[in-house]
Amino acid sequence: MATPEKVAAIAELTEKFRSSGGAVLTEYRGLRVSQITELRASMREHATYAVVKNTLTKRAAAEAGIEGLDEHLQGPTAIAFVTGDPVEAAKGLRDFAKANPALVIKGGVLDGRPLSPAEITTLADLESREVLLAKLAGAMKGNLSKAAGLFAAPLSSTARVVEALRAKVEEQGGPLSGATSAAADETPSADSVDTTAPAEAGAGTDVAEGGDEG
Repeated sequence: MATPEKVAAIAELTEKFRSSGGAVLTEYRGLRVSQITELRASMREHATYAVVKNTLTKRAAAEAGIEGLDEHLQGPTAIAFVTGDPVEAAKGLRDFAKANPALVIKGGVLDGRPLSPAEITTLADLESREVLLAKLAGAMKGNLSKAAGLFAAPLSSTARVVEALRAKVEEQGGPLSGATSAAADETPSADSVDTTAPAEAGAGTDVAEGGDEG
């Protein structure tokens, strides 16, 4: 029978999945407490990094309607819940993993779409949200209302616009302005998990009762 602590933890994780633009699952085995603290601090503007318990996370993801994460919920797991620019969040994880190979990116989800480790790396290689939106706004050539709407849109909606924009550019093999009509037609629709480092390296603490290894 679920304890009140587990019920509260599942509810908290469910809300994190629902309110975040995306989530990246990582394995942190071998990282020191100071390294995890450094990673949290470096990502604070764009994501919250929380050590989680796999069994509770599976239930929370299911309640939030998130699919494609169960296969990654093995071993010690920590999740970066994206609260800002998903590109910058992916860059932060990629760069930290390069400097600290003990951090392994296992997969994730963005705007409800499952992402493989390779796709997260590709996301990290994109230009920032600000740069892409600036280019898109300039390419609209006077359609300021749609430009303003994009800047005010939630990140998940903006991500779809940016993806459509880049896909169109790659399809046409031309300059950015060639994708404006496809991107412009996309109409945009309008944090409290564990924030403390685990007690020791390689041993996580869940939002309720400690991390797990499986």
